[in-house]
Amino acid sequence: MAKPLTVQSDKTMLLEVDNPEFEACRDLISKFAELEKSPEYMHTYRISPLSLWNAASIKMTADEIIDGLVQFARYSVPKNVINEVREQISRYGKVKLVKEESGELYIISNEAGFITEIANNRAVQPFVDGMEGDKIRIKKEYRGHIKQALIKIGFPVEDLAGYDEGNKYPFNLRPVTKGGIKFGMRDYQRASVEAFHAGGRNEGGSGVVVLPCGAGKTIVGMGVMQIVGAETLILVTNTLSIRQWRNEILDKTDIPESDIGEYSGELKEIKPITIATYNILTHRKKKGGDFTHFHIFSANNWGLIVYDEVHLLPAPVFRMTSELQAKRRLGLTATLVREDGLEEDVFSLIGPKKYDVPWKELEAKSWIAEANCVEIRVPMEDDLRMRYSVADDREKFRLASENPEKLRAIDYILKKHASNNILVIGQYINQLEEISQKFKIPLITGKTPLPERQELYQAFRSGQIKQLVVSKVANFSIDLPDANIAIQVSGTFGSRQEEAQRLGRILRPKSNDNTAIFYSLISRDTNEERFGQNRQLFLTEQGYEYEIYTLDQFKETVPEEALK
Repeated sequence: MAKPLTVQSDKTMLLEVDNPEFEACRDLISKFAELEKSPEYMHTYRISPLSLWNAASIKMTADEIIDGLVQFARYSVPKNVINEVREQISRYGKVKLVKEESGELYIISNEAGFITEIANNRAVQPFVDGMEGDKIRIKKEYRGHIKQALIKIGFPVEDLAGYDEGNKYPFNLRPVTKGGIKFGMRDYQRASVEAFHAGGRNEGGSGVVVLPCGAGKTIVGMGVMQIVGAETLILVTNTLSIRQWRNEILDKTDIPESDIGEYSGELKEIKPITIATYNILTHRKKKGGDFTHFHIFSANNWGLIVYDEVHLLPAPVFRMTSELQAKRRLGLTATLVREDGLEEDVFSLIGPKKYDVPWKELEAKSWIAEANCVEIRVPMEDDLRMRYSVADDREKFRLASENPEKLRAIDYILKKHASNNILVIGQYINQLEEISQKFKIPLITGKTPLPERQELYQAFRSGQIKQLVVSKVANFSIDLPDANIAIQVSGTFGSRQEEAQRLGRILRPKSNDNTAIFYSLISRDTNEERFGQNRQLFLTEQGYEYEIYTLDQFKETVPEEALK
């Protein structure tokens, strides 16, 4: 039987979908390569230095990778690919940043050639304080900058310079939540905490834990806070996330409410455990001015900084983080994909990937809901098709996204799943308002006041309302455990991270039927189809398949009595 993988000398790999070994091969190569395309029959992956360094950071060896390639490859693996794997895997950890008893920082390596090359590189020289024998002394204030510079020239640094312990703040996780439910960390949550902490050694203490939405990233965050036992700054995407983190901490730890501070547009509290939004950190009074609230990073002697949804970290916070390398840093995310291409900065400034678990593995154990992905391709009326044909690319995308025929598709889905808990998610407010009015479903946008948002989310959780229309504000950090149908009517061009976040809204484990359906509505024969394929890359890599229907085909799946 033919093997499923073709490894090419340009470091791309073609994986045949219709092959019995497809899943086993995909599970292996997704650990050290990035998915680039995923049409029906052949997926394209690419091996890059960064993908290999992330594999090395979770202790994957060159031999494991090469043996896997040989096992699944249809033809012999090109020698240059084998050499690249060995070279890049060996580079991770070859260059180390250490602190000596004197307090000075040094770059060291067993490879004398590396030290000579680094010392003579112009990008590095602004951060260097001189050579001492076979090591390079670094200016202390540039610990983050040197790591950024080195990764760009192909030297991923293992930072062993240690951390300031910060102010001590011990607390306990509750064996029973405040709500009276037995509580304990799941095996993968405990494993991710231990992988990050590394027994308190300098090898641990900074890095990213990658888990799907609904898998309990907040619990991992609390587990790390507890094992570190120090005052903590938690950075989150919005004020609603602050409240959710606060509620989780109060429910599952013995931290008193008086020790938890909120730092947002509404409140400016600094407490032993402080939760702040990225928005407040990037606020400045005038364009080009100073960031008004960056002092929060030095307001307390923090022992840990937690970056929630690290794939959304704004560039100014990266700049500040480059000066916080003596603090332990935990990134939490469902995907390392960043639309701005700053994955290298996550690696060098927050830290490498410390723990990752395939979504399908958690689904198989019922830790997250079993999800089916369905794409419905809707037609365009002739008048709209004519407007579309003469529009520029951006306008084409908007016209395709707001195609009124999508209302028919929503109608069929609502009728098919009348008893389910449904979220309709979209990008364009006019479109969402029309959906809300036509189907008489409450709408939440960025302009919805926070108390009203919380009221509607609570009504949805309690079953008082079964359907909600939500804008981009619902892409992340919203806890709606019983939502089991999501209808994506429009999105941000080809954003893979958005696709992952939106599926995540329905992945929390269900109390009854632990299944969920993620519908994407796409206008046929438009650029929305092309962007849709890119959006689906990340979920395809995680093992999800998209069933594709035309609108008429989908209508046939709706029970006749529901259509009356």
